[in-house]
Amino acid sequence: MASAAAVADDDGAWKWAIRKRVWDALEVDGVARDPRPAHHGIPNFDGAAAAANTLGRLEVFLNAQCVKVNPDSPQKQVRFLTLSAKYGRPIGLDEKFKGFAELEYGMLRYMGATDDSTVILTTVHDSQLVDDIPVEKLQIHDVPVDIICTPTQVIFTNTTIPKPQGIYWEKLSPEKLGQIRVLRELKARIEQEMGTKLPCGPPVKLPQASKQEGLECKREGR
Repeated sequence: MASAAAVADDDGAWKWAIRKRVWDALEVDGVARDPRPAHHGIPNFDGAAAAANTLGRLEVFLNAQCVKVNPDSPQKQVRFLTLSAKYGRPIGLDEKFKGFAELEYGMLRYMGATDDSTVILTTVHDSQLVDDIPVEKLQIHDVPVDIICTPTQVIFTNTTIPKPQGIYWEKLSPEKLGQIRVLRELKARIEQEMGTKLPCGPPVKLPQASKQEGLECKREGR
């Protein structure tokens, strides 16, 4: 677990406190599932398929023109449902985005593939729900969720928190940029087109990655 001092550099200490509390609860309650441990990653959980099936019955999913799904374990069934519906198609390497969800959203926004009307859904365990997020501390790149599907319920958040408008290069540290190859390539392309350097955020000490994340990074060549 990264120390509070380490994560305070990017004003995220409160986020890590909540994450650790949720990770601990999943393990203690016995609902965490492989890959283990639940800590330092997107945790898989008992009932992930049930939450996905609930999402798959939502009108917003059934009527969507395009669906982007993250590659994490608890969303395996979401990916299956998406590919089984009308959305699956082969894509080239230039169209793939792997990395952190907020940055993926920012890149899609930059491309014009999303806008303020794009619905953001998530599937989580009921134990992952919290009601003490300090909204006033959210950063400009944080992505609010519109619909939450758990194994037992569907929550329409009716959030009024604004969605990110693109990639905030001034918030992106050299360390974070160094982890995501496609983001480096996009930055270089934009700088070449503009003929000027884009801003960069201050250096930070990144939190410890999980063993599972480390394996993924090796496979992706990051």
